[in-house]
Order: sequence, then structure tokens, then C-alpha cells
Amino acid sequence: MIPDIYWSEIPLGFVTLQVWGLFVAAGIVTALVFSKKEAVRQKLNGEVVFDVAFWIILGALIGARLYFVITELQLYIGDWLGVLRVWEGGMSITGGFIGAVLAAYIYLKKKGLSFWRYAEVIVMYLPLGLFIGRLGCFFIFDHPGIETDFILGEEYHLDGLIRHNHGLYLSLNGLAMFSVFMFLKKKYTPKPPFFSIIFLLWYGIFRLIADFSRILDATFYGLTAAQWSAILMIIGSIVLFGQRSNIRKLLKKS
Repeated sequence: MIPDIYWSEIPLGFVTLQVWGLFVAAGIVTALVFSKKEAVRQKLNGEVVFDVAFWIILGALIGARLYFVITELQLYIGDWLGVLRVWEGGMSITGGFIGAVLAAYIYLKKKGLSFWRYAEVIVMYLPLGLFIGRLGCFFIFDHPGIETDFILGEEYHLDGLIRHNHGLYLSLNGLAMFSVFMFLKKKYTPKPPFFSIIFLLWYGIFRLIADFSRILDATFYGLTAAQWSAILMIIGSIVLFGQRSNIRKLLKKS
């Protein structure tokens, strides 16, 4: 059992840093730096990774907020200005994914660049960014689950009960996925959209299962909005794979 280690702020005297935002920013920067190096290694334009990153981040922020507001609409009925108070929290990583993909697709297509080739070098290191960024969710315990006696259960600071901390699970999931991606990258030379297919399938299955032990989320026909999105991610991975008749077309020995 993990004791209550709630940590939300880092006071520096003249300024106070928010732990969640700090880890999210660190995750984004780290993933982008490695993605740029990978782009150069694959003889792509590394600067494009940083150029498209601006639009990805903007699209992710807008998508994350809109998705949260739409799926938690009851929180804003009668207080529509609350939609703009993003500092109070309320972002959905599922909406962030959707916004990021749309922004990247539009930008790369307008520039006449290959969406899938650049998407692959970004997705390859996306799990690393999720591992780091989700540590922020772990420390502030903003995704409490049901009571548990699981060894990774944590004392919830608001009620003193031992609950699943989904921020920790999502972070460890990112680390596991990143480790597998690096193994596959070293052993094979995957062709696009290999990593995108694996990411959609893996993350979709994990989120679909993990959210059954979440609390505080609104449900639609028995599933959370994230779970419905996870189902769409799984379907998307199957559709992408179906466009490639054989896994051997996506993987070849290095």
C-alpha cells in the first residue's frame, strides 16, 4: 500500500509551480526531443517535428477541454463561463488525442508532407511522454478509483481510504509501452503505421479495462466517455491493420 503522498505545488517564493503542469510539460518536451532525433535518423526534416508540435499541442489543449466539457456538461449548465476557467481543471486525454491528430493531419497535408511518416516518429515516443506526464496525475491523485487492497493502492487524501490511483497505472502503462516500442525499434524496422496501430490497440484495451475501477466519471450506457473512445481506438487499430494484408508488410528485420 502506498501512503498518502499528495503533492500539487512547488513553492519557489516568487512563483508557485503546479506539479501536474510541470510533469505534463516535461513529458511533452522529452517526447518531442527524442521524436526529432528519430526523424533525423529516418532522413526526415527534424524541424518539422517541432513545427507541427505547436499545432499538436494547441489542438490537444482545445480538444481536451472541449471533450471534457461535452462529457461533463452537467458541471457547466448555468455557469457557461466555467468552460473558460481551465485553471480549475477539467481536461480529457482522449479529447487531447483527437485534437492533436486532427491538427497534425491538417498541418502536414497543407505542407504536402507524409502524415504517417511523421506521425510514426511522434507516436514512437508518445508513451514516454505519457509515462512522465501521468506522474503529475499520480502525485495529485486526480483519478481516484474504487477501494482496493492491491499492493499499488494508495491512501486517498480526501477520505483516507485505500483506492486505485489511475494516474500511477496510466504512467506505468506508458513506461511498459515505451519499453516494448524501443525493443521493436531495435529488433525490426517497422513501417508506418505500425506504431500507430499498436498504440491505438494497446491504449484502447488498457483504458477500456482500467476505467471499470474508476469513480467520479459520468457514464453513458454503463461506460465512461473514455471507454467509448477506447472502443473507437480499438476499432481504428483494426481498420488500419486491415488495410495491410500481412504483418510482415509492417515489420522487417533490421
